[in-house]
Amino acid sequence: MASASSSTTTPTPRCLVRGSINIDEFFALPHIVRPGETISSTSLTKKAGGKGANQAYAVARAGGKVDLDGCIGQDGEWVREFLKEGGVGDERLKTLEDELTGRAIIQSAPDGENSIVLHAGANYHLPPKSSSSASAPDIQQYTHILLQNEIPLSSTLAYLTEAGSRGLTSIFNPSPMLSPEELRKFPWNDLSWLIVNEGELNDLLEAFKSDSTASGITKKKVNTDELTLEELIKIASKGILELHENEYFSRGIGIICTLGSKGILYFDTTTTTGKKEIGHMPAGQLVNKLKDTTGAGDCFTGYFVAGLMRGVPLKKVVNTCLTACAICVENEGAMESIPDQKAVLARLA
Repeated sequence: MASASSSTTTPTPRCLVRGSINIDEFFALPHIVRPGETISSTSLTKKAGGKGANQAYAVARAGGKVDLDGCIGQDGEWVREFLKEGGVGDERLKTLEDELTGRAIIQSAPDGENSIVLHAGANYHLPPKSSSSASAPDIQQYTHILLQNEIPLSSTLAYLTEAGSRGLTSIFNPSPMLSPEELRKFPWNDLSWLIVNEGELNDLLEAFKSDSTASGITKKKVNTDELTLEELIKIASKGILELHENEYFSRGIGIICTLGSKGILYFDTTTTTGKKEIGHMPAGQLVNKLKDTTGAGDCFTGYFVAGLMRGVPLKKVVNTCLTACAICVENEGAMESIPDQKAVLARLA
C-alpha cells in the first residue's frame, strides 16, 4: 500500500484532486421519472458540480489545502471562480476553447432522492501523446491524491501509479464503478484508501469472483433499506473481509463502505497496534429536515481526505465526516450544500 513518504522535514499536507468539473442542471420533479413517462419540472437551476470539483471543494471547506487538476470549457469560467472563492487552487485547471464544460442532468424529488445523467464534455480531454504534458504527472509537491472515475481511466491510472511510486497517500472513490476487467487490472498496490457504497462493494466482489455475494448485498436484488442494521453490517463486513483477502486485491488498503442513513463501515489497516480493525459508525444525526442527498458522498470523501491530512485518529476523522454529511443533506445542491469546518465543529460541540 502506498503511504505518505518520510523525509527529514515533514512536508505541509496538500492534496491534488484529479477529476471532473461539471455544470449541474437540477430539475425539481414530483418524483424520479419512470421509463416511458413525461412530466414537467417545477424549476431548473444551474450549479457548479462534478465529483472532482465537489470533492476538492469539500477538502477546502474542511480546512485542507487542495488543488484541482481538470478541464472546463469557456462556459465554465464561473465554476472556476466559485472554486477559487471556496479555497480550491485552480492553477492546474485548464480552459479549453473548443469544448463545453461537462454536464450533469439531475432529477431531484421532494423526498431527497435523485437520478443523474452525465455528459463528459471537457472532462475527457487528454493532451496529445507528443506533448510533454503527456508524460508522468507532476505531483511531487503533494502529500495526498484523490481520484474518482469521471475522467478517462488512463489519466486516473497515470496519476495513481505516479503517486504510488512517490509514496503519496492515495484515495480512490470509484464512481461510476469500473468494469470487472478494469477492476481486475487496477493497480491496487498503489492505493491507500478505497471509498465505496454497498452496491459498489458488491460490484468489486462480483469482479473478483468472491463467494460472499451468495449471501448477497445486491446479487439477489436485496433492498438494503429493508435490512436491519445488524444484518447489513454482517453482510457488508463479510464482504469487506473477503475483498481484503482476495488475490486481486492489495491487503494493505483501508476501506470505507458508506451505508447511507445507516452510517459507514470502516476497515482500518493503519492502527497503532498494527492490527487490522473493522467497525461501524452510525450516520450523523439530522437537526433539520432532509432536503437533498446529492452532495453527501462527495462531502464525506472531501472531509475524510482533509482528516487524513491532519493526521488525526480514524474514528475522529469519520465522526467529523458523518456530521458534515448530516449538515450537507439538510441543504440543497451538491457543492453548495457542503458545510464549512466551522459549522461542522459547532455541531460536534
